[in-house]
Amino acid sequence: MNKKGLAILLRTRMRPTLPSNLPLSPVSNEVNQMQPSGQGNQSSEHVMQHAPGEGNRTPSQALSASSNTKSQFELVRESMHSAISMNKTEVLDAVLNDFSEGYLSFSHENRRNLLLILAKEYDFDRMKIRELITQYLGLELPSGDRAQPTGLEEEGLLSAFYRTERNLRHALKPTYEVLFERFNTHPGGLKFLSILRADILSILAEENIASLRALDSYLKEKLITWLSPAALELHRITWDYPASLLEKIVAYEAVHPISSLIDLKRRLGVGRRCFGYLHPAIPGEPLIFIEVALLKNVAQTIQEVLWDDPPIPECEATCALFYSISSTQPGLAGINLGKFLIKRVITLVKKDMPQISTFSTLSPIPGYMQWLLSKLASQSKLAEVEDMSNSSAERFGSTFLENILAPEEEGALLDLSVEFAAGKNGMAVMLNLLTSKDYEWTTSPRLLSVLKTPLMRLCARYLLQEKKRGKALDSVANFHLQNGAMIERINWMADRSEKGLLQSGGIMVNYNYRVENIEEYAQSYFSTGHIHASSDIRHYVETLKEHETSTD
Repeated sequence: MNKKGLAILLRTRMRPTLPSNLPLSPVSNEVNQMQPSGQGNQSSEHVMQHAPGEGNRTPSQALSASSNTKSQFELVRESMHSAISMNKTEVLDAVLNDFSEGYLSFSHENRRNLLLILAKEYDFDRMKIRELITQYLGLELPSGDRAQPTGLEEEGLLSAFYRTERNLRHALKPTYEVLFERFNTHPGGLKFLSILRADILSILAEENIASLRALDSYLKEKLITWLSPAALELHRITWDYPASLLEKIVAYEAVHPISSLIDLKRRLGVGRRCFGYLHPAIPGEPLIFIEVALLKNVAQTIQEVLWDDPPIPECEATCALFYSISSTQPGLAGINLGKFLIKRVITLVKKDMPQISTFSTLSPIPGYMQWLLSKLASQSKLAEVEDMSNSSAERFGSTFLENILAPEEEGALLDLSVEFAAGKNGMAVMLNLLTSKDYEWTTSPRLLSVLKTPLMRLCARYLLQEKKRGKALDSVANFHLQNGAMIERINWMADRSEKGLLQSGGIMVNYNYRVENIEEYAQSYFSTGHIHASSDIRHYVETLKEHETSTD
């Protein structure tokens, strides 16, 4: 595909299209998720339940089609069995091709059924494992409890341990490991395994099936091994790269969609960098890529980055700003390739441009508004209960009520209740404003002025204090913190797009990677959940603590 073809593709992608009747794949699932809720699901259901022309079939035709589908399923199932059990290497490639092609032609339901067969019928031989464990427990160490042999006789006695342990190691490998290992060395096999795992994750999102979860866990471990940094190639992606690869950059950009061919060219041009990890087994397709802006100072809004035209001369840049990182393979979810990519990019940029001293991000906060609106809804109701006459309900409310607004914030919000949004307390007013139609609060200077202080303070609290299993609740925060970053600054109205307002009320955050502290910060976050942050960030949450202490 030439550059002209890419331009046509871009224009085509910008026009709304009808859902196609192609078999489900990770890419099509991703497209469905980007559509309005309901539309994607309906089209998926339509594809799975009705083949073209099915509505006009007679009962005999429908029965015939059903028989053909069953026959096709059995053929693919047989090819899967052959791919696992066959020892004839000269025809193995053909068998693997037959299985992968057959699987990819399946509907979502047939893929699910086949994966369940793989997970349950090609699992461990647990009877054999129990026998080996019983046998192992029955062995007696030579010379009492000594584990080390002292002579030839004892060496002979220990050989039974070595033999049983070897057999146990072999028995504790599931049969489906053979399939994974063979696809790993098969042309196109690693890509197929990624699709396979994406389907497993899709099913597990709807059903918690123990055997399928075990299958996913084992495949994930294998993929982590096969996708180690040593096996990945770091590429600086430029405008001179093949259009087929640039097409994938456009398709998979997940943070700030590429709006036009000019936008793409700007992101790959002067003052910008795009780096991607490629694997030899998946040529021409980055597994993950990161976009970097070379700036004089750390940007506070995404508009500075995306609309900076012309960019500053690269020789004047002192900051490398990571503003987007996107994975192209849904089947690699949970495999932290981004950690290695960021560290490699920092090393490379520092080597090529020694004057760059600051490595920072401008990142979204995808979970903030969901957390905040839920908090406001629950606490405003409890506050109403608190104001009622003395009752058991009041005592219940008092126990769980949390005052998340400072007194001055509460007063300023109540002053707005008559003119802008009704509410019996400040939290109710704030909730009604934030959920107003078309984000009307963002167009009023007065509302922006009143909402800025509580929104920024609560955002700092969300990033620093709200946790899940001891780690940051926000997924992007957790990603950067576990990679060794610190929270440097939060930025007001940094992303005014609909997505930015929906996710975080337009607030974005700078995570700073201090080269000399990356390993230390990553280790302390991993071991204790400690979050390193600037004094400015901590000041937001300490201010309210000081007020609460003074009023106690």
